Amino acid sequence: MKLRTGMLIAALGLSSTLLVGCGDDSDEQKKQADENQQTSQESSTSQYAGGTSDSDEAESTSDNGQSGGEDNQQAAAGGGEPVNLIFGTGGTGGSYYPIGGALKSVFEESDLVDGVQVVSTGASVQNINNITDGLNQVAIVMSDVAYDAVKGQNQFEGQAADIQAIAGLYPNVVQVVATADSDIQSIADLKGKRVGVGKVGSGVEQSAAKVLESAGLSYDDLAQVSHTGYADSVTEMSNGNLDAAFFTSGVPNSSITGLMQSTDVTFVPVSGDVASTLLEKYPYYENYEIPAGAPERYDLGDAVNTVAIRNIMIVPSSMRDDVAEDLAKRFHDYLESGNVSVGALKQFDPATMDKNLVVPVHPGAKAFYETLSSSESTATDGGDVTNAGDDSDLSEETTSMPANEQAATTEADGAEAEPAKQTSAETPEDNAQPTEGSDTSGGDNAQDKEPQF
Repeated sequence: MKLRTGMLIAALGLSSTLLVGCGDDSDEQKKQADENQQTSQESSTSQYAGGTSDSDEAESTSDNGQSGGEDNQQAAAGGGEPVNLIFGTGGTGGSYYPIGGALKSVFEESDLVDGVQVVSTGASVQNINNITDGLNQVAIVMSDVAYDAVKGQNQFEGQAADIQAIAGLYPNVVQVVATADSDIQSIADLKGKRVGVGKVGSGVEQSAAKVLESAGLSYDDLAQVSHTGYADSVTEMSNGNLDAAFFTSGVPNSSITGLMQSTDVTFVPVSGDVASTLLEKYPYYENYEIPAGAPERYDLGDAVNTVAIRNIMIVPSSMRDDVAEDLAKRFHDYLESGNVSVGALKQFDPATMDKNLVVPVHPGAKAFYETLSSSESTATDGGDVTNAGDDSDLSEETTSMPANEQAATTEADGAEAEPAKQTSAETPEDNAQPTEGSDTSGGDNAQDKEPQF
């Protein structure tokens, strides 16, 4: 009797379980998707910080019944389970997104990285907020926004972000172009002229206002202030309705190149006292020279001195040292591999990845850069390195950018960029699919658009 009763109870329990699985599939799938997304974010947050989940702890007991002390010692020393990374980029038409797509496969080759999910975002400000909230573990941002974040000022007032840098990237160059008949030769000459300063709130307008300020000018000193984007600025200059315009992007900028085909222009330098004042007040600016006689960079007759704002790759300060070190190493090796096809990544020297950054370098990444310095010292000291006595030439050759003619023309983050054009230079890295159904083929020729910070 007891046996029959037990069997009946078991049968009823099994029936109940089967009935539960017969509910609304859409509700159940939605619930499961939400749980999976939450689990993915929680897993990434705990793993990159060196944490372990409850299930990891439950399985940490060894075969002989002892706790996994060896694993715990490894985690305490900076090691641990492979991590999942969510990589925040920018708009799908900008440069940040294809860079994320290229680095996805590079980072996933690491034994310390289980997977990388590349996501399109609103760029710099959102990327920093996402890292602070634990939603992203890697991101690309502009130095001016990152500077404000670590200082807890402007849009980050009272909410300083605990972020650190993995590497410095390519610069967004401030390019001021005037029509040849406007007689504008300096920033001071913009007084009383009609000037395009970029869309309201864009990175271009922010740079324009700061450059004018450093020259002792304001919008009130201009005859006309035009809040036009690149395409409209070029059209107005071609039609004789604007005397000059600001562009902040990689070099060359395709809009400027197009303008030069129909209109004689002058590149206005941002140099001398104007540059000195700008760099002193805003340390995220750096000097930049657009070279002369470079067909891939406007083929100018004379070099133009100006300023630039660098992009940087950031991570939370809590990222494990071993993960940060390996990310820096793999990124550096990728840049040196000769397989880089995203034009923006060809616009800077890998030897400068840890130089002149406005955000502290992560200790793990710093450890990798110190190994590079040690290698250079060994070569200089006459170690077993070929041509050690000619170290400067060797360093210059091995760190030069091989294909600047394919430089990106995307302005800043490209947070609201137009769809990217296809380019014959695409490689599997450019076409890496960071998320299901997404497209990372933006590559070198993404449209020049002003991002909104």
